[in-house]
Amino acid sequence: MEEADHSASRSFPLDTWLHNGSSIMVAGEAEVSMRVVLLLLWHGLSLFPTDLSQAGSSQHLSILEVVIPLKVTNRGRGAKTPVCLSYSLQFGGWRHIVHMKAKKLLVSRHLPVFTYMDQHALQQDQPFVPDDCYYHGYVEGVPESLVALSTCCGGFRGTLHINDLTYEIEPIRHSTTFEHVVYTVNTNETQFPSMRCGLTKKQTAHQQLEFEKAEKSTLKQNSTDNWWTHSWFLELAVVIDHNFFIYSQSNFSRVQEDVFLVVNIVDSIYQQLGTYVILIGTEIWNHGNVFPMVNIEQVLEDFSQWKQISLSQLQDDAAHIFIKNSLIIVLGIDYVAGICHLPIDCGINNFQGDPWSLFAITLAHELGHTLGMQHDEEVCLCGQGGCIMNAVRVPAERFTNCSYADFTKTTLNQGSCLHSPPSPGEVFMLKHCGNSVVEGEEECDCGSIKQCEQDPCCLLNCALRPGAACAFGLCCQDCKFMPSGELCRHQVNECDLPEWCNGTSHQCPEDGYVQDGIPCSDSAYCYQKRCNNHDEQCREIFGEGAQSASQNLAIKKINSQGSHFGHCGVNGTTYLKCNTSDIFCGRVQCENVGDIPHLRDHSALRHSHI
Repeated sequence: MEEADHSASRSFPLDTWLHNGSSIMVAGEAEVSMRVVLLLLWHGLSLFPTDLSQAGSSQHLSILEVVIPLKVTNRGRGAKTPVCLSYSLQFGGWRHIVHMKAKKLLVSRHLPVFTYMDQHALQQDQPFVPDDCYYHGYVEGVPESLVALSTCCGGFRGTLHINDLTYEIEPIRHSTTFEHVVYTVNTNETQFPSMRCGLTKKQTAHQQLEFEKAEKSTLKQNSTDNWWTHSWFLELAVVIDHNFFIYSQSNFSRVQEDVFLVVNIVDSIYQQLGTYVILIGTEIWNHGNVFPMVNIEQVLEDFSQWKQISLSQLQDDAAHIFIKNSLIIVLGIDYVAGICHLPIDCGINNFQGDPWSLFAITLAHELGHTLGMQHDEEVCLCGQGGCIMNAVRVPAERFTNCSYADFTKTTLNQGSCLHSPPSPGEVFMLKHCGNSVVEGEEECDCGSIKQCEQDPCCLLNCALRPGAACAFGLCCQDCKFMPSGELCRHQVNECDLPEWCNGTSHQCPEDGYVQDGIPCSDSAYCYQKRCNNHDEQCREIFGEGAQSASQNLAIKKINSQGSHFGHCGVNGTTYLKCNTSDIFCGRVQCENVGDIPHLRDHSALRHSHI
């Protein structure tokens, strides 16, 4: 919701706020009405009070306004850590009501940060990263608005996009009245030539010829859940070059907070594609760059080779490096459709001292290339305003129809690494005694001091207590191995096999199942622990009474079409016709259907007369 109100906020020309090129000082003592509601729990909360010298070059900033955020109380039942927040703020002569929802996947809970010691030895830290203070949302009454923020440090830091205008907000240092500063990001690039992506049509054609190989993706019965999905999960690793580190005043915490800020904006942008961008690790080159940075094409090649070896401990889907190099006159470069393909799942992003909202657009653009998106052409539309994949950078928050098509094609062909959200077993964790994970030569790991005091089997130093044979496992009970023959894993169906303890190990034997091809359920056969019975599948979908189509001719006719309703898999975006010998491996065809079930999303039924 936006309401005209010209009585509340204070605005000042940019130079009024700059003092000795660094700290912000309020010029004047004009009273700030509490009606001046601020919102903008915008992008990430700043660990460090506002410093405009770090906020971006003045060529991108215009009028500044002081605002005080006012919370809009929801009438519903609240929680200690609210999932949704609403705030009001006034700037630009308008009052804005912002609604935000908490994010949970922005940063890995066990985020590793790699830095270098004086002797250039790599060291690993695992700082505490709160996961309940990042938000994304919208402005009430503005359908295509975008809000991204964090509240991790008690103030609001971030960006919001309203009616093709971009604003940034940060808290004012040492303010006793919760004051924040909001400034407008100029929509027109003032540099000549305009800043643009370094990827040319010639380079794109060369990359496609050399790297883009379509992979056949055959769909198995009972294994199609991820073929069309609501959500994709892109696990991102970020590397910081030495100049970027120096720009951030050689402050590790500041670097990390700025990275969070940028990733938060990018994650909000990618929500429109149903994609979560999750930061799973960072490396900071605090003692100099690992390789020279002169030609951006060479930088991309060197980085792709370096990351394959030096970032191998991070199970990332893509790795991007943030550089700050004024000699490189382009914003970035990337391998097109490199996602899920080592070593080309990477890109370069050149920071030029821009406002963070503009640099986030650079990262969103280059990640778009990683995900297969080409530069937009005249036929590509995203509505009013700028589009993310424009070759020349403009403030933008939307992808075009062309970008959607490229993204869909890439994820269908090669997006397998994007299917699942990160889990504790997939995210890299710093190995150390006390993290409740048995690693290396540890006999056990009981976790914290308090947990270890209550553990009868494991000591604080990750060794077994005297007299204990084990501390965990399906075959460990009361610190002893369970007797041989004790059942440790039940049989789940007729194609599965039970497992028993052997009396000499705390681990249950590996899960086993009967040989593929063994008959099951009368007319079905076992395959990889499943009994693929068509009648049972029909009953699961349509209820009792439903059964597999009795006429083989009907099944053959439908599954040999190679269409959405009858096929034997997918090659890219093309449905594959079933061969005669594979006709029963295609889509399940049922008859005697009395009730139509409540279908899950992206499911469909077809009624055929044969």
